[in-house]
Amino acid sequence: MKLNFLKIFPVAIAGLMIGNHAEAQETMGMKPSFKTWSIGLNGGALTGVSPLGGQNDFSNWKSSLGYGLYIKKQITPGFALRLDGVRGKVKGDNSEPFNDGTVMASPVASYETDLRYSASLSAQVNMINWSMFSQSNNAQLYALAGGGLVNYKTTMVPTGSTTEITGDAVNKFVVPVGVGAKFRLSEGVNFDLGWTINFVDGDEFDGYAARGNNDKYNYAYAGLEFALGGGKQLAFYSPVAATYQEALAAKNTANALKSDLDAQKAENAKLRTEMSDLLKDSDGDGVADKLDKCPNTPKGTVVDGAGCPLKVPAPQVTERVIVTEADRKVVKDAISNLEFDLGKATIRSKSYETLNRVAALLVEKNFSLKLAGHTDITGSRELNLRLSKERAEAVKAYLVSQGANASRIEATGYGPDQPIASNKTAEGRQQNRRVEFTLY
Repeated sequence: MKLNFLKIFPVAIAGLMIGNHAEAQETMGMKPSFKTWSIGLNGGALTGVSPLGGQNDFSNWKSSLGYGLYIKKQITPGFALRLDGVRGKVKGDNSEPFNDGTVMASPVASYETDLRYSASLSAQVNMINWSMFSQSNNAQLYALAGGGLVNYKTTMVPTGSTTEITGDAVNKFVVPVGVGAKFRLSEGVNFDLGWTINFVDGDEFDGYAARGNNDKYNYAYAGLEFALGGGKQLAFYSPVAATYQEALAAKNTANALKSDLDAQKAENAKLRTEMSDLLKDSDGDGVADKLDKCPNTPKGTVVDGAGCPLKVPAPQVTERVIVTEADRKVVKDAISNLEFDLGKATIRSKSYETLNRVAALLVEKNFSLKLAGHTDITGSRELNLRLSKERAEAVKAYLVSQGANASRIEATGYGPDQPIASNKTAEGRQQNRRVEFTLY
């Protein structure tokens, strides 16, 4: 057991590098932040006895006050590196026989070993987190083992004497092995119960070598651990619970998307029904049923804007049609003021005034008019083609209702196929949603 204490430092350095690398990956992957560094303070009882390895060279052990400090780096939820420091005194005497009834005739009546310091680096493994399905547990069990250095000075009292003999300070390698339970009081404070058996590399920890076994001392303690930094404590984090909750959230998101899709389908079906009713023309005279004052006119009958047969045939226009700047301004004003309900072909009332001027112009000068409906690329192409056609037809139906000749108005829908601006910006998409008027 003659080991070099310096051999544990490469292990410590490697563990800390792994922990920092894991933290960097969590930050880059946008995972939750965790507290990985902590400081613990504790106090308890030091004894020169161990249930795993018997007593030292004295039959009667006595409890003495010990106190300790540790710094811990949590590398994963289940694994940490812990640097402990412990101070106190270990006492014992031969006032009673050993457990097996043996009475030792020892030249030393009692001893008191002063732990000037004990420093050890241990690997701590969290064995149990109370709840598998809770991301932040409140209690856990752990085990630890490691190696370190103990510096002590022993004072002995010879049998039959009251004179104390104090030896020199000694450095020895020590191996701590222990278990504990930790309880989370808050996100930054834990209550810690622990117990370690410390195996010393030598038989003179108690100042007397007699039984041929390495000495040991026991430290049972209670204390508080303070987690440093922001976020939750990594030691109480359950990856199993996190995976379960992520899967549950994904399922809820999928259900919400399905509900939204079903609602959109229902809205589209309602829109198609409304447009079909609005544009229905049972007698085929070019005037929608809702605006047709003379339904069921014979096929081929020339009708006026109300759907009634013309009493006087319209005069044949043989002269060249001349469109003036004033005429174009009337059309331009109508285009700039034309608005529909969102996603529908219903013309808003604020557009009626300028459309009335276009209708009056068509009646007065007997112009022909081409209406071309356009959309942006939002939504499916089929829906955009239908919506652009229905909006152009809605404008035609309104102009006809104001007296315009239905046979001189052509309504066509081009959907998203003829953009005049980029569809990558909101301003460009707004320009692409339009109905163009062309007089001829």
